[in-house]
Amino acid sequence: MTTTTELTGLSETTLLRFATAGSVDDGKSTLVGRLLHDSKSVLTDQLEAVQRASAGRGQEGPDLALLTDGLRAEREQGITIDVAYRYFATPRRRFILADTPGHVQYTRNMVTGASTAELTVVLVDARNGVVEQTRRHAAIAALLRVPHVVLAVNKMDLVGYQESVFAAIAEEFTAYATELGVPDVTAIPISALEGDNVVEPSGRMDWYGGPTVLEHLETVPVSHDLAHCHARFPVQYVIRPQTAEHPDYRGYAGQIAAGTFRVGDTVTVLPSGRTTTVTGIDLLGTPVQEAWTPQSVTLLLADDLDVSRGDLIAPTPDAPATSQDIEATVCHVADEPLTVGHRVLLKHGTRTVKAIVKDIPSRLTLADLSLHPHPGTLAANDIGRVKIRTAEPLPADAYADSRRTGSFILIDPSDGTTLTAGMVGESFAAPEPVRSAADEGWDF
Repeated sequence: MTTTTELTGLSETTLLRFATAGSVDDGKSTLVGRLLHDSKSVLTDQLEAVQRASAGRGQEGPDLALLTDGLRAEREQGITIDVAYRYFATPRRRFILADTPGHVQYTRNMVTGASTAELTVVLVDARNGVVEQTRRHAAIAALLRVPHVVLAVNKMDLVGYQESVFAAIAEEFTAYATELGVPDVTAIPISALEGDNVVEPSGRMDWYGGPTVLEHLETVPVSHDLAHCHARFPVQYVIRPQTAEHPDYRGYAGQIAAGTFRVGDTVTVLPSGRTTTVTGIDLLGTPVQEAWTPQSVTLLLADDLDVSRGDLIAPTPDAPATSQDIEATVCHVADEPLTVGHRVLLKHGTRTVKAIVKDIPSRLTLADLSLHPHPGTLAANDIGRVKIRTAEPLPADAYADSRRTGSFILIDPSDGTTLTAGMVGESFAAPEPVRSAADEGWDF
């Protein structure tokens, strides 16, 4: 049995969630396969299965992309269609990896994979450089406030491992990402097929003195500072056992989305605005004095308030304002266009309310980051600004302050299809000053 002490010992700072992205055939799945293979994170039977499948396709060596491309359609077409999650570990850190598709029509999957990531690896084919889909993925990473972006310039073996090719691509991408407000960009020249600079340093690019992909993943600073954010507790379930042992027990169960709650805290229940005090916190059936994100707990309150699923409990001094008018940046993920007047369901945290799209002020043009005013509709994979009116007030934070309570999705009320992923508040972070590749070289 795992003890609480052992669970505590698995510090959150040892875990990195990251996603891969890039255009079609840039080599994302091959990079992931190489990363898993060379870090010895592949089981023997998995590798044997890949070797058999590769031999059946007439390939001499194992196609490492098959380690992640598990769907039959993916293997037949040689592309990634759905997000593939992989869990692996090295002595220095644990990883949750989301290998996302490169096709434009699967941009929605990239949004899903990157929504919880602390780092995104964007692949670029050294022969093609930065293309529209590269810009799209950089924009999505910026919108989702992913704090670290790695530019992996892949297939360097096909351009003779030339430093000039890498430098030009790295400079163009870094300038674009910086304009989007991405706070940290690291460029690494690699060959996923040959294994150069993925796990082991490349002897064929001695002009590069920076880390390998795995070394950077193991050492990039990850700040799990949600425990120090404004505390937020979306209620998932009300516990009323009404047994002889617990005749008056009324607890509110859920996962802490951000911050820390302590016994004695004065809290406000939203959207009702009623105020009370936390009298107890139950964690795994044991009373504790405090709990923090991402723990799942049951809160006990001093007063018998009308609290139900979908309500938000927050400390009274910094409780978010409630509003029926939401302005946000969205990525439309459905084939059906989003139009002004569209009636939808808006899911925010554990609460789902009716809503209507009142206006679409602009659509983002990825090529030059210009705004197309009042397009009227957003097509699949479009990024734009929307104004939404909800039937009930919602306590939404700005996405810049909280990725958990500042995000929402729009749902088709007729069939439950997810239409749009939204981020409340401003689109992008303020850009940092651009640093030229020539200024600092590649010795990171």
